[in-house]
Amino acid sequence: MIGVRRTHGLSAHPTSGTAFALLQTATAFDRRPSGRPDHPEDPLDSRTHPLFLDHALWSGHLFDGRWRPAATSRTIVEPASGEPLAQVGDATPRDVETAAAAAVAAQRAWGAVPPRERADIFRRAAALLETNLAELARFVARETGGILAKGEHELREAVTLFHLAAGIPLQAAGEVLPSGPGRFSLARRTPHGVVAVISPFNFPLILSLRAVAPALATGNAVLLKPDPHTPVSGGLIIARALELAGLPPGLLHVLPGGADVGEALVTHPAVGMVCFTGSTAVGRRIGELAGGRLKKVSLELGGKNSLIVLDDADLDLAARNIAWGAYLHQGQICMASGRILVHRAIATELIAKVAEKARHLPVGDPAREPAALGPLINERQAEKVHAIVEDSVRAGAVLEAGGRHDGRFYWPTVLSGVRPGMRAFAEEIFGPVASFVTVASDDEAVELANRTEYGLSAAVLSPNLARAWALAERLDAGMVHVNDQTVNDECVNPFSGRGCSGNGGSPSDWREYTRWQWLTVKPTAPAYPF
Repeated sequence: MIGVRRTHGLSAHPTSGTAFALLQTATAFDRRPSGRPDHPEDPLDSRTHPLFLDHALWSGHLFDGRWRPAATSRTIVEPASGEPLAQVGDATPRDVETAAAAAVAAQRAWGAVPPRERADIFRRAAALLETNLAELARFVARETGGILAKGEHELREAVTLFHLAAGIPLQAAGEVLPSGPGRFSLARRTPHGVVAVISPFNFPLILSLRAVAPALATGNAVLLKPDPHTPVSGGLIIARALELAGLPPGLLHVLPGGADVGEALVTHPAVGMVCFTGSTAVGRRIGELAGGRLKKVSLELGGKNSLIVLDDADLDLAARNIAWGAYLHQGQICMASGRILVHRAIATELIAKVAEKARHLPVGDPAREPAALGPLINERQAEKVHAIVEDSVRAGAVLEAGGRHDGRFYWPTVLSGVRPGMRAFAEEIFGPVASFVTVASDDEAVELANRTEYGLSAAVLSPNLARAWALAERLDAGMVHVNDQTVNDECVNPFSGRGCSGNGGSPSDWREYTRWQWLTVKPTAPAYPF
């Protein structure tokens, strides 16, 4: 059993600015008693509190608009404590067959529902999440191993995503085209039919719903496979909200399962589009399977994101941006600041500042104690992070802070002297490691930032906007930020990767989740000469 892990007591060491911000949000959010499942005053204990999350509904069940028994079930473990958190149905490829047939039938009728009635469903779902935000945010934090403020952030974003989806049915879905006399010609957007969504464990609610909500709103049915580590946050919360909001049965199917279920979703002939967020290795496999079947595929994959700090940057602000970009949610973010490219004139002082912050960020179980960093998702991920750190140190990098773990808990780590050829330079770590690369010029910073197979996010810190802007324009990334770190996202931006970071996204949900149809109308059929 893993208890709370902390490097330093808060009273013994002054808390750094970034740590203070994280702790303020975490402690301000958690004003409740202990979150242990057997605590008599636990807000997640259904014996004493009526809950939005009714575990009896999905214990051993799958969702198809109704809760039905699954052939097998799986136990979901809380990353911080190692204790069972939930029991859910475990889908099989046969369940995919059943769900796909039901989704095709339901999708045909969905288009006949008046736009305002469809919009109302999403508004009601948003209101349900908002009303139950405290309960749901706490559960999301516990299932993902995040700080409680992170769980709250996911819920607030989910509310916004539902509101955005509510606006879609009332938007124009086509345009009139020029044509000859006597013929009415238009281009209209039509649904793919059935959309498969496969989502990850790190921000499961947001990264599922950002595809599920617009796919439904544009007239599709959805087959959703959340990550096996986070099926409640990534699937069953969404199912429960839409069920209570009045979504017709058969339009949303939640199918927690393994790789065989994911492959069955991608290859099923009824699925017209596949949305995947996750690792590059799995994304390649999905791209091959979907491409061979000529399906539309949206891939949001990994990243090795560079944060460039120029020699005129404010060092205190730079240190806070670096710590946030590298350590937020234990670095388990595709946009995490994986490489810090810093001018050699300020490198020594800046590295020391970040290392000091790393030594003061408390590591522990965020559901039970103030903590800036919680656990990684499992022991295997912690061992992978540690192997990259150790291999890089053996190759010549210097360990300035951290570099150790206890089970799933990995301490915030600073590596200096990182250079090309080291694993810390090239690989996505997906853990709390700030890898510093020293550069001599702006040109070298750009060259090293672009020396990667990924192309997701990049950032530049400098008070000289002209200099920073000129440098940013040379960075080969789908998202670039001047005077901010690399972890940025909004509900309406195109989440666009390049290379091994994916195939990009669109700011328009209508374009993403529908396809064009050309339609012409004439009063009578022409009398052709044949």
